[in-house]
Amino acid sequence: MMRHNCKLALWAGVSLCAMGTSAMAQNAPAAEAASASDQAIIVTGSRVTRNGDSSPSPVTVIQTSDILTTQPGSNLADALNVLPVFAGSRGAGSNPSTGGSASGGNGAANQLNLRNMGITRTLVLMDGLRVPPTLFNGAVDVDLIPQMLVQRVDMVTGGVSAVYGSDAVSGVVNYVLNHKFNGLRVEGSAGTSEYADARQVEIGGAWGRDVGENGHFEASYQFRNNTGIKRRSDRPWMNLVGIAGLGTAASPFQLYSDLRQKDYPAGGLITSGPLTGQVFASNGVLSPFVNGIATSTAALQLGGGGGTWDSSLLQPMRAHQVFARYDHNFNPALRGYVQFSGNFKQNEMWAEYVRLNNVRLRSDNPFLTTAQQTALAAGGATFTFRNTMSEGEDRRQHTTSNSDQWVFATGLAGDLGAWDWGFDFTHSQATLRTKVENNLNQQRLAAALDVVSTANGPACYAATQSATAGAYANCVPLNPFGPTAASAAALNYIYGTTNYRAVTTMNNLSGQISGSPFSTWAGEVKTALSGEWRLLAFTASSDATSQNFADCTGLRYNCTTATTTYYLTLPEQARVSQTVSEIAGEIEVPLLKDVPLVKAFNVNGAARYTRYNTSGNYVTWKLGVDWQMTDTLRFRGTLSRDIRAPTLYELFAERFVVNVNGIDLLTGQSPVIPSINGGNPDLKAEIGNTLTGGVVWKPSRKFSLALDGYQIKVSDAILAVNGGDASFQAACYASGGASPYCALQRRPGSFSDTSAANAWTAVYNGLFNISEIKTWGADLEANFNSSLFNRPFMLRVLAAYQPHLWFRQPNVAARDQAGAAFGPVGFSATPTVRLTAFARFQPVERVTVDILQRWRNAMALSNDGVWAPGSNHMAPFGTTSLNISWDVKTPAGNSQLFLNIQNIFDATPPIGAFSGNGTRAGLRDGYAAGDDVRGRFWSAGFRFKM
Repeated sequence: MMRHNCKLALWAGVSLCAMGTSAMAQNAPAAEAASASDQAIIVTGSRVTRNGDSSPSPVTVIQTSDILTTQPGSNLADALNVLPVFAGSRGAGSNPSTGGSASGGNGAANQLNLRNMGITRTLVLMDGLRVPPTLFNGAVDVDLIPQMLVQRVDMVTGGVSAVYGSDAVSGVVNYVLNHKFNGLRVEGSAGTSEYADARQVEIGGAWGRDVGENGHFEASYQFRNNTGIKRRSDRPWMNLVGIAGLGTAASPFQLYSDLRQKDYPAGGLITSGPLTGQVFASNGVLSPFVNGIATSTAALQLGGGGGTWDSSLLQPMRAHQVFARYDHNFNPALRGYVQFSGNFKQNEMWAEYVRLNNVRLRSDNPFLTTAQQTALAAGGATFTFRNTMSEGEDRRQHTTSNSDQWVFATGLAGDLGAWDWGFDFTHSQATLRTKVENNLNQQRLAAALDVVSTANGPACYAATQSATAGAYANCVPLNPFGPTAASAAALNYIYGTTNYRAVTTMNNLSGQISGSPFSTWAGEVKTALSGEWRLLAFTASSDATSQNFADCTGLRYNCTTATTTYYLTLPEQARVSQTVSEIAGEIEVPLLKDVPLVKAFNVNGAARYTRYNTSGNYVTWKLGVDWQMTDTLRFRGTLSRDIRAPTLYELFAERFVVNVNGIDLLTGQSPVIPSINGGNPDLKAEIGNTLTGGVVWKPSRKFSLALDGYQIKVSDAILAVNGGDASFQAACYASGGASPYCALQRRPGSFSDTSAANAWTAVYNGLFNISEIKTWGADLEANFNSSLFNRPFMLRVLAAYQPHLWFRQPNVAARDQAGAAFGPVGFSATPTVRLTAFARFQPVERVTVDILQRWRNAMALSNDGVWAPGSNHMAPFGTTSLNISWDVKTPAGNSQLFLNIQNIFDATPPIGAFSGNGTRAGLRDGYAAGDDVRGRFWSAGFRFKM
């Protein structure tokens, strides 16, 4: 039965009316379809709407216990990402890079993305309060949320900036905690994949009790450890997958397996002089290079002796999550709380091997045989050389990211007659410490490669010169001539460990009051007024920035004024901050009631004024309509104007460099060059316009159906304009060098020179308010709650249809990312049809069977370029998971044992790759983000409550 006396807990941004534990979470309009003992689920979307059943916004509600039942041991972010409303989220299976804005210093952090419109366009709340950013790009790592006490997760899938503030452009994800937990709950599980990897262990506990007559205390702790999948080669289906071709009619893109990098064999390839084309397939021994089968990209071959790659596939994670809260009722009209939540987490990742690109070596290098020296000397004093560094010694770049996040919150709430009021203060800090091992020191590499003979054997040239002998006294000469020719001492010398530390702090002060000032003949008019002030600050230190250039003094080769000391750089940032002041109001007015064709008709409006000291002043608004035609049929709709303000990173990021290896379409070359990045303090807020409309049909307590359509358009969207992107290159070359996009490249000559000597030497990434994003589609939810063979049975089906996700920029072809598995600038897969179904059946007393079914439709690998026939296709993919639980009653309390099998049929994801990786094809892809790479996964565990 629904409780009619619950208060509007507007101070938390969500109604916290008591609710029962349903066997299967319901969508807000389907709440009454739950069992008779259930209460209506109250959801977000408005600060004045009491019941989710009358929310004008489309809302999806997930009970934590339900979604984790089908995925025990998973963190809540991974569990939520099975829902169709999410696409493009990042996590342990994402790109294992650490540098670059998409990774934000931790490429494995769990970040939610509604409809793949961008992580920073999804607002994350905990009990209606903003969760602070974690990464340097402004993204939130949602592992901060105390999973043991999360009661449910509400997802508002539409713009609600006027209600909740900036960033709520594609929607809101609100974690609702159970503030009245009593007793003790302990749970644990352990699991492993069919391949005996990706092992995970999870154990946690929650405890709560009343303190006297007026207080309540609760606390939780959870430990989670996942060993990950440390090599892509650990899955037989991922066999060096990549794309070759230029995407033109003459050279179409084509997908391959067993794709090798011809110019980078592990033992090293001589690329100039009399021995050009000879390779050190074994240590110190030259032999002709074994060519594979040619592709339309000269640098890529099928098979043969070329170089490979083997970065990690699923990143290991280890986390400790803590939470404590105390609530106190001072009197019937005054309540207060204090709360602490923290997450102390470590992510790991292994990137690919470093490649030496035409380094210059001496022909008399003492690590060469006399015959080799003689042959090479005929071509001059030096020769050039390429190889895949340390593949035989396994010196992959290894990154460890430690995220320490904590949030302290306190507040008061009370009643003033018919009015409710609340006041909250939040102080939070997120510290990210990233350690990069096997980071190539390019200055030391230059010294170690320039080797001369001495009476004591091979030595670094710089160590033999009086001017530089002191600086290079510990230089160890490097032998690159063979897969394992380099000594451990030499590798230790050229590889270093670098450290990055970033701190984000947030102070947030908010207050609100709400009530019903009067009534119309159709019902109470409800209003809410709120204000908020927020200070966000960020600072970062790094001992390997793009401003740390190598000192080339005394180094004869392989060092220039543009060479950074370390291969992977992370940006320093002097303290930057942003203050935000907001005031907002909302009203809900019932206009009609109990007239022909109208059971009830309400309108809802909200407006917010926001002032950013960094990017200006903005007004957002929202209008909503809820028309209940009959007891079983209702219609709803919203129209809103929303904003996303630029993050501190987008505004103030200091210049930093990431080495890239894309294709220069002007010359056809693909050298390793610096990609130069930085912020833009002139950025303004993005403007979103959202239209939603839907119908909810509840013909009985056993069945409900909700269908909502949406259109979201974001203008002045902030775009990272990458000078190396094929579209921007094409716009530049078509203009003959006159396009402003040409300024995003650096090359020796003019744009009319197509010779190899004019290959680009750098590209720039700039941030500008020049993009437009537009998407539309529909979300469907069906709930069925009945019996099967006279035993309880429930079925919930959620579906998302998103036929288009357009990104438009001036003077370049628009890009539709919907239906594509890969895209530039970190875009992930966006299937146009995404389905998730939950089924629960209790065949006998105390035994429950849960089934989770996921499916996505087929996709193109990319919506850009010309593709070889049949190559631009990724098959549909689905997985089935099964959980069997057994309830055991003991004198101490209620226990549950369970056995879980995820991906029970061991479905193998279809392969694919990103066409924009150029001659480094396949390094970081091979599958569509969101597909299951683990294979069949077994786990077992227990739950206990008393």
